[in-house]
Amino acid sequence: MSATNSTQKEITMPQLAESLVSATIAKWLKRPGDAVDMYEPICEVITDKVNAEIPSTEEGVMGELLASEGQEIAVGEIICRIITEGEAAAAAPAPQAASDSVSHAAPAAQASASRPASLNGTAAAASSESGMRARYSPAVQALAAQHNVDPAVIPGSGMGGRVTRKDVLQYVERGGASQTSAPADPVAQSTSQPTVISSGAPQPPIFAAPSSPQNEVRHSGLHLSENPPLPKIEIEDGGRGSNETYIDITPIRNTIATRMRQSVSEIPHGWMMIEVDMTNLVKLRNTHKDEFKRKEGVNLTYPAFVIKAVVNAIKDYPIMNSVWAVDKIIVKRDINISLAVGTEDSVLTPVIKKADQKNIAGLAMEIDDLARRTRERTLKLDDMQGGTFTVNNTGSFGSILSQPIINYPQAAQLTFESIVKRPVVINDMVGVRSMANFCLSLDHRILDGLICGRFLQRVKENLEGYSAETKLY
Repeated sequence: MSATNSTQKEITMPQLAESLVSATIAKWLKRPGDAVDMYEPICEVITDKVNAEIPSTEEGVMGELLASEGQEIAVGEIICRIITEGEAAAAAPAPQAASDSVSHAAPAAQASASRPASLNGTAAAASSESGMRARYSPAVQALAAQHNVDPAVIPGSGMGGRVTRKDVLQYVERGGASQTSAPADPVAQSTSQPTVISSGAPQPPIFAAPSSPQNEVRHSGLHLSENPPLPKIEIEDGGRGSNETYIDITPIRNTIATRMRQSVSEIPHGWMMIEVDMTNLVKLRNTHKDEFKRKEGVNLTYPAFVIKAVVNAIKDYPIMNSVWAVDKIIVKRDINISLAVGTEDSVLTPVIKKADQKNIAGLAMEIDDLARRTRERTLKLDDMQGGTFTVNNTGSFGSILSQPIINYPQAAQLTFESIVKRPVVINDMVGVRSMANFCLSLDHRILDGLICGRFLQRVKENLEGYSAETKLY
């Protein structure tokens, strides 16, 4: 960070991780004119690993925003400027001079000249972004006309500040134009910050997007106890008479698309499936789940047993724990299991580090912790790094067969499908057993059918080997 002049400090994109070279601005938490405390988050960013918040390293008033929402910024580039407290205080008498000049019928140019340079910079930034904000969809225009409001004064939450139908409805619900004449000044409301008033036309009120309650955000849960709700997707009508709707691509969806395309285009996928008798495992879990919940405070879910079985199979076939490196195959020593956890708008893969050193109880507690922090969006970059093999519980949705796309650059990914009671022939007799399918996608540059078949067979043996004597600790 460096001073550009006597009034402003520059905030740059920090190095969030050693391998990170850029990040995408997902949402600005502070707008020009807002008071900013030291270490207070000013924006949310999206990386190819996880979402994160960027804290302010200065205390003062938010100045010019040099990066728009949805824009990818390289590490070290300037994202915004902040007017520091002392410098803002020095500039505070200027608005008062403007007020006095107006009371004495001085020319408007004098008031403009007394305006702080930082506010002029803010106006320039707003002017540069007006082109993006001025692009209104037919649905937004029709809705704004219906409620007799000007979309130009509505704060936009879409890409680059674009106004959506949701923004219009929220603006109308909060009083619309009646609040425009007397906007609340976020800086004036803060007693710890100097008052900064801009002369000229009244500015539209800035409304913070209402935060969704945490219980509205569902995840795969690794074990669902109820039907998941439908995802909430912001769409816009294609216009009168159109049979199309438009969905804006969010930065995190764009990252997922890029990763999936890279995996499919670079990795020659193979696929195998094996059927496993889970009857003994179901009995084992039912025996211990209530006591485990009382003792540890978390659910004893099936993925804890599955991951333990997978880890033990990887120990026997370490080539499964590898990556392709063009002229060599790199086999990882640590077995770090990436756990696919889905929310309504994304899929993240937090990592259980050194899973081979944990028992079933330890795995269950870490699964619960990672799933909870994924729901709360409090994962750190370190939680997303270092995975060597991915396990996904697609059975939580009732799926019985799936073909996963490999979590690049790993060599394989295993899905654990739904446990279903089916009639099974055992020793020429028919019995009802709890059965589940396990589906494996493999990188055919590294792995072949023989080794993967033996690996799946070992996973099956480990799962069917669970008994009443199996220890959780």
